[in-house]
Amino acid sequence: MSQHGDSLGTYLAVFGALMMFTAITVAVAFVDLGVMSNVVALGIATVKATLVLLFFMHVRGSSALTKVAIASGIVFFAILVAFTLSDTLTRQLLGTVRPL
Repeated sequence: MSQHGDSLGTYLAVFGALMMFTAITVAVAFVDLGVMSNVVALGIATVKATLVLLFFMHVRGSSALTKVAIASGIVFFAILVAFTLSDTLTRQLLGTVRPL
């Protein structure tokens, strides 16, 4: 098995960044940002997930096929979110929706 080039210092730096973003998440939870609260929380979570994916799951140094699989998963997730939002955001345009 080949060894990855990440050193202990890299892992400690990424761990420190993850702890910093966790502290920021907790601090932002106590601040009323209105409708932007979810956007900020999801943005921080996206940054943390990207750090974990790149460094701890070794995607940064993996093959192109792994990167294509991850990119396709992200694209299909974006499609899922777009369809869900298009449904929920246009319900008011139709008036009251009656249950079946």
